[in-house]
Amino acid sequence: MTDNTELTGKVVLVTGASRGIGYAAALEAARRGAHVVAVARTVGALEELDDAIQDFGGSSTLVPFDLRDGDAIDRLGAAIFERWGHLDGLVANAGMLGTLSPVPHLKPDEFEKVFAINVTANFRLLRSLDLLLRQASAGRAVFVSSSSARSARPFWGLYAASKAALDAMVKAYAGEMSITNVKTNVFYPGAVRTAMRAKAMPGEDPETLPAPSVVAPKLVDMLSPTLMENGRLYDVTTGAFEDI
Repeated sequence: MTDNTELTGKVVLVTGASRGIGYAAALEAARRGAHVVAVARTVGALEELDDAIQDFGGSSTLVPFDLRDGDAIDRLGAAIFERWGHLDGLVANAGMLGTLSPVPHLKPDEFEKVFAINVTANFRLLRSLDLLLRQASAGRAVFVSSSSARSARPFWGLYAASKAALDAMVKAYAGEMSITNVKTNVFYPGAVRTAMRAKAMPGEDPETLPAPSVVAPKLVDMLSPTLMENGRLYDVTTGAFEDI
């Protein structure tokens, strides 16, 4: 059973927090007592998140910026250090589907944009937040990925390649953290009722899919100080951890 107070007093950063899985994860972390640092591009949506968190007595700090801005990510790390001196949890959720297309037909700028969000931004987050996670008593980082990294279906090459690269980077980083208190893992949410899913599967009935609020608790569980998994992936469809 989930301990709904285990994140009390913890500082948790969530990217892509303005909608979908990120929004639901930010709410869930706040409900468990964490102070949520919410990152997204849309100010209005972040303000709605803040209102929802305040409604049940939670607290958050809103940080609106584009994750393609590496310098802003560096400033964020510095600001967290100045205010708290550490970071207890990172939910790296922000992602981009890109165009579903035969690989040779992809536009170079589209390729670069998807990798900028799905891979480079997460590298910059690790670069900026690594010391902060180490400074926590039980630093936890979880990166939202996709089984597309393994299936690599036709026309999904761009998204699949970016998520495969993310998985490989996280696995390597987790190995580097094996002698520290930091645990780093990957999360496969499966099919969820999100805007990204609707774009990918326009003919699908969204009511047949679980809402983000259904998968968010499992995602936030991976920030638990008692979690000892490291360099693994949790697949919601199987309900189990496995090797990346």
